[in-house]
Amino acid sequence: MRRSNLPAELNRFVGRAGERSELARLLGEFRLVTVVGVGGVGKTRLAFAVAAGTEGRHPDGVRVAALSALRDPGLVAHALVEALGLTDHTLRAPRELLVEHLADRRLLLVVDGFEHLVEACAPLLRDLLTACPGLTVLAVGRRPLRLDGEAVLTLPPMGDEDAVALFAERVAATGAGAPSVENPGAVRELCRRLDGIPLALELAAARMPLLTVEQMLHRLDDRFRLLSTGTRGALPRHQTLRTAIGWSHELCTPEERLLWARLSVFAGPFDLDAVEYVCGGPGLPAERVLEVLGELLAQSLVSRVDTPAGPRYRMLGTVAAYGAQWLAELGDGERMRRRHRDWYTGLATWCELEWFSPRQAEVAACTEVALPDLRAALELCLEEPDEAHLAQHLAGTLWFYWAGCGRLAEGRHWLDRALAFDSEHEDARLKALWVLGYVAILQGDGTAAVAALHECGERARATGNRVAQAYATHRMGCLALLSDDMPRAERLIGEALAAYRELGELNSNVLMGQVELAMARVFQGDLESAVALCEEVREICEERGERWTRAYALYVLAYAAWTREEQGEARRLLSECITIDHAFHDLVGLVLAIELLALVTASEGDAAEAAVLQGATIPMWDAVGLRLFGSVSFSGPRALCEREAGRRLGVERYAASLREGMTLPLHVAVERALLERRDPATGARGPAYPRPFRTTVPDTRKPAGSPTGKGGEAAG
Repeated sequence: MRRSNLPAELNRFVGRAGERSELARLLGEFRLVTVVGVGGVGKTRLAFAVAAGTEGRHPDGVRVAALSALRDPGLVAHALVEALGLTDHTLRAPRELLVEHLADRRLLLVVDGFEHLVEACAPLLRDLLTACPGLTVLAVGRRPLRLDGEAVLTLPPMGDEDAVALFAERVAATGAGAPSVENPGAVRELCRRLDGIPLALELAAARMPLLTVEQMLHRLDDRFRLLSTGTRGALPRHQTLRTAIGWSHELCTPEERLLWARLSVFAGPFDLDAVEYVCGGPGLPAERVLEVLGELLAQSLVSRVDTPAGPRYRMLGTVAAYGAQWLAELGDGERMRRRHRDWYTGLATWCELEWFSPRQAEVAACTEVALPDLRAALELCLEEPDEAHLAQHLAGTLWFYWAGCGRLAEGRHWLDRALAFDSEHEDARLKALWVLGYVAILQGDGTAAVAALHECGERARATGNRVAQAYATHRMGCLALLSDDMPRAERLIGEALAAYRELGELNSNVLMGQVELAMARVFQGDLESAVALCEEVREICEERGERWTRAYALYVLAYAAWTREEQGEARRLLSECITIDHAFHDLVGLVLAIELLALVTASEGDAAEAAVLQGATIPMWDAVGLRLFGSVSFSGPRALCEREAGRRLGVERYAASLREGMTLPLHVAVERALLERRDPATGARGPAYPRPFRTTVPDTRKPAGSPTGKGGEAAG
């Protein structure tokens, strides 16, 4: 995990020397500091600048949790988990995970844009500060949290000198020259009229290529008169900001104003395709959207951002809020929200299909970037009980993201909410049910999994939905696999695979079923059949460009290679497996692969390194849930490695190596696992060493019909 996720500055921070010094002082004396002020006054930018300058005080880094786009109070703790870069597959509440992670860390957490979620945010931050003595919180919003021990810094508008400096610098960036030299008095007057609010100054600077300072002053005079009777009771600074943004709005063409209003429905970064679909229509043909968007970009009303999924656009919250007011005045808000929901439902459907393709990594990145808008779409679906089936469909369609990209807790949140409503749209409910069963298995919640899968199977049989019935049978087989009932796992997964073939169903889930069948067989010593199944999966994955399921097939092939004493081949297969799992944030697959790599490392003769790798898996299992799923079969490699490494190192050295591994951050543990191996005796590099011992995995077979038990799932 990176020590900091502070965004890089796109332009120089100007002025605010006194406020920067004061905020830095408060952060040195208080554990909770809140920066408050009107929208657009520069709270976030100041907080980020000061946080970057205080990283040295926080050995465990600075992390930013941006809450402005969040609407569901139930997701606040999830957002903090996400900001800290944590992955957790267990049933623990996110609050518990946060306390555990932060308990012994010295870290600065910046919580930005919390004001609309203060009722959920304040008690959570209070609990974290109470339980985690090394935690410091820098909160940024329009109101205090009102917690004991909170220091509040109210950020005023910029002083005249700083305001002029900011305006001049931003104008220079447009290539429009130096207005302060041409007419310094007019520039100072403009900055005063805009009350030194940075957002207003930046919007004005963006207009300099088109207007002189004098022209802007004239237009501002008109705007003040226009608004003076329409904002009775408003604070002066609120009036000024509304005036500045409203003035920018008046300078826009009708098409630009319309696009500005319609863009306000986006909760996160958006791309051109989304804008053309959602915002094109009456008054703004889709073919005009690109040019009009370019004009808003030139005026700094929209900004371009780089994301893991490529370039995107976004609006500042204050600008978007103004647009939302206009959209409401137009009476078009509900229609636009529905178009927005339809686009992101379509995007999720496309992503589900493309997950089984060479674009799998692109799909993961695209879904991650679209998450704020997918949440908004889900929220809209759940506002009307009659549309709950749309939420069931969308939450079910995102199974690949919940299961494949480490988002189980959030997936469970939406699936539970969607399934709380019944509907006449049976297919949508059935999909949500088997996906809920899948997610519950991965979380180690066998009881919930059985309930969801049983309901899915019964309703599927009653309605003749053979696809949903096959998925329910498949996942029941996974529960049997994890409870060491290999004959039952073989039977159920085999039935599901036969049904998939008959139905023509082929995707990552189907291939995963084949890998899980191979697991059931390899654990019973049937290497030949297991290898054949996984080689077929690997061939299909290579043909289709699928990597996520491929990683699990590689795990089984590596297990078979280790059993045949082919350590170099096992390490090569596991290295690829670990690389893929880490890229997709699939902690289940990753921890299984590192467990097996530890055994391979012990087999190569490096007992100390094997113990370090075993130690590194301990915090991973804490995040996954029940260690090795409580399964004798999956515990086999660890037990063998413990015995051999412990024998070679002795109790004290083995324990010390375990402790060393436990301290490794996840990304460091992955880097260490992927290092080219050295001969522990000579220090020479080489891919494998003669195997010094040979043991067999215990026979874990049970009589058919053994009951299933709880546990996380081994294969996504």
